Amino acid sequence: MKKLLLAAVATLAFVGQAFADITVTDVKGRTVTVPDVPERVVLGFYYEDYLAIAGPDALDKVVALSLSTWKDWRPNQFALYEKALPKLSSIPDIGNTEDNTFSIEKVVAAKPDLLILAAWSYDALGEGVKQIEAAGIPIVVLDYNAQTVDKHVASTLALGKLMGTEDRAEQLAKDYEAAMADIDARIKAAGPTEKKVYVELAQKGAAETGNSYGDTMWGALVEKLGGKNIAKGQVGNWGPLSPEYVLAEKPDLIFLAGSEWVNRPQSVQVGFGADPAVTRERMKPYVERAGWSELPAVKTGQVHAIYHGGARTLSDFVYAQYIAKQLYPDAFKDVDPAKNIADYYAKWLPIKADGVFVLPYQAAGQ
Repeated sequence: MKKLLLAAVATLAFVGQAFADITVTDVKGRTVTVPDVPERVVLGFYYEDYLAIAGPDALDKVVALSLSTWKDWRPNQFALYEKALPKLSSIPDIGNTEDNTFSIEKVVAAKPDLLILAAWSYDALGEGVKQIEAAGIPIVVLDYNAQTVDKHVASTLALGKLMGTEDRAEQLAKDYEAAMADIDARIKAAGPTEKKVYVELAQKGAAETGNSYGDTMWGALVEKLGGKNIAKGQVGNWGPLSPEYVLAEKPDLIFLAGSEWVNRPQSVQVGFGADPAVTRERMKPYVERAGWSELPAVKTGQVHAIYHGGARTLSDFVYAQYIAKQLYPDAFKDVDPAKNIADYYAKWLPIKADGVFVLPYQAAGQ
């Protein structure tokens, strides 16, 4: 009788555990609870991070997503995932908050167990969040855009717990923390640098000055790495600097942030499927701008292409490594960011990192 009682208690405990709520705190400090591991997910952003954290079969759970912020922003990347994961082409689109096409009705119609939103998208929805929650749909807010170790880790662990893939999430978070700590340790050992850095979004061609970054994204990263961001105090989040100001500041390092933009024939092509020769060909008009031949960065061969799509992800540590390597070459001489990005994709994602992600400019014949 005693054995039967113990067995019954154990069974009840197991059943209770199996159906226990899963509760996390997201990056907004919100308590998010799901009754079980979600089987129906609506994915608003951070597509690659979701796939890395939730695992090989993660896309099978996605019943709707914001399409254009993936397919239009990173077309070559999206095409590779579409080939590797054929289901992707048939997943319904819910629109996105960036161009005001986000449809609450489509989210509700998809009947998800969980809606995943970026912090910027959550903020843009405003009162719309209440409509979604009123329909009984839990929302978890992630934030890789802040590009801080704390928010990267918090986002990763929260999503991993909700999706029942805590082991993957914990390893990803641990690897990210370790990579960033290694960068910090190397910089500390190297000592301070006075190198000035200019970052420009190389989307519209050299004839037009692209955005630089003050307190966010590349600007914030440069400052974190100890470089002197010449856009700091000149623009807020982002905005173009005057050509005269750039010349007067005499940057020691220039990073042209390129991507896979379509219908941008003069843009610096960087990312999946990019050809190094084409990337350098697109960089050439920038280097040949009036007055640039006298800039320290150009004189010393310190003009680089960097993948704009690589920021704001769990793999963005490689871009931190690359920038740091240019700021402190001796301290990072044994670090190979290009190899590290390839290794990250090989370990965590279903596509290969084939293309150009970081690249120094080299004129023909040099």
